Amino acid sequence: MTMWEALREVVVALGQATGIGSLADRIAALLRGWGAAGRPVAFTVAIIALSAKMAKADGVVSFDEVEAFRRVVEIPPGEEANVHRLFDLAKGDVAGFEAYAARIAELGDKDPIFLADVLDGLFHIATADAYVHHLEVAYLERVADIFGFDRAAYERIARRHVRLSGGPDPYGILGLAREASDEEVKRRYRRLVAENHPDRHFAKGLPPEAIQLLNDRLQELNNAYATIRSERGM
Repeated sequence: MTMWEALREVVVALGQATGIGSLADRIAALLRGWGAAGRPVAFTVAIIALSAKMAKADGVVSFDEVEAFRRVVEIPPGEEANVHRLFDLAKGDVAGFEAYAARIAELGDKDPIFLADVLDGLFHIATADAYVHHLEVAYLERVADIFGFDRAAYERIARRHVRLSGGPDPYGILGLAREASDEEVKRRYRRLVAENHPDRHFAKGLPPEAIQLLNDRLQELNNAYATIRSERGM
């Protein structure tokens, strides 16, 4: 079963579902029932559902955000209706976004790389129109908190997309103080590259969109390290 066939089954099952339980709970139950096969579709479902809740947070979905969504989730011809259906179901669900974020964290086994990919995707969509609404910022901060990221981890992700304290900080991207020694810089860079390298995550069945986010993150790490090396003459 392809990822898009799986997503189609999710939408059909949700349309037929009856009884008590939020949409977030029903989605989580479906994907958990598939075991490892549900992991690839979990990323795409997470982006669709949490994007819908983010759109509800600021009340606006701009053209640029729609285009950014399509870059994060590459929708094949003929699958648009299922994506739109899931988006509308999630946006209209009475359950708050916290419930969705919590279920996504569970589905991702609280894997920080998987959850960072989801948060990266949401930031990419939120910043597409060159303006991030304060309600979107509050939303993303809360999602990060539910995902288990502390403030430093959240800001490392945010710095790749928005200006914090005057602009991108290579030390912030690596999660280091400027007083860190050369050896500390090297160790942190090598560890982050190892943790975020796409080759390490192919076996987990992540979809191409998530792998692209890992590639982008790896490039940001490389750029930050190159900047520090240049500044220090390392």
